[in-house]
Amino acid sequence: MSVPAPLVRRAAVEGLGTAALVAVVVGSGIQATELTRDVGTQLLANSLATVFGLGVLIAFLGPVSGAHFNPAVTLAAWFTGCRTGDGPDLREVAAYIPAQVVGAIGGAVLADAMFGKPLVAFSTHERWAGHLWLAEVVATAGLVWLIFGLTRASRAHLAPLLVAAYIGTAYWFTSSTSFANPAVTIGRAFTDTFAGIAPTSVLPFLAAQLIGAAAGLCLVVVCFGRPAVARPRWPPLSSPTSAATASRSARPDPPPPPR
Repeated sequence: MSVPAPLVRRAAVEGLGTAALVAVVVGSGIQATELTRDVGTQLLANSLATVFGLGVLIAFLGPVSGAHFNPAVTLAAWFTGCRTGDGPDLREVAAYIPAQVVGAIGGAVLADAMFGKPLVAFSTHERWAGHLWLAEVVATAGLVWLIFGLTRASRAHLAPLLVAAYIGTAYWFTSSTSFANPAVTIGRAFTDTFAGIAPTSVLPFLAAQLIGAAAGLCLVVVCFGRPAVARPRWPPLSSPTSAATASRSARPDPPPPPR
């Protein structure tokens, strides 16, 4: 069994991966608006770049940190792990989420810098409407449903392809263009470009995404049932002392001394 990377390294990977993802989203949006005035073509270019970038990042960094890049996914993994015993603990959650948020902001600043934009210019793109919030619930629910459904179906190896494909699809079938990620939402508030979101619009998006994550977990239960509760084995063989005890107990008793 492979030994997990130290928490500091995993948190750093989460931050760097989220930064790269936001840089792709924001940078491709800027590039698209500079190349064409057609909004449909702009969205197509933005969504294609995001699909390819996200797939690469999940495949590349997933073996180190799990490639969450998303507080909603991290919280959902923690919640399910409370029952199964195989998810992140609160210490890991407390390391991952700040790293993801800081990374997202850094990615937006980096994208602006690469295109000669002001490094920090809060977005003026208002996204304040009930149908947009509903779209975020749907987009995030679908994402969480897919990720944890793949795990339950023993198809997690398909995540780089299928998660990226889902996000690309959700760009087009949701009115919000599928942010589906609290960290990315916060990061995109720091750029006044095609992909931006006004700071005043952020909180309702975050609330909708958390509701969507909960709905996604409900869909996993509906489709796959509740995961089995983790029960400690006795004696717990992960302990060297108990392993030695178990080994000794398995040996036959020595024969009695001759009389």
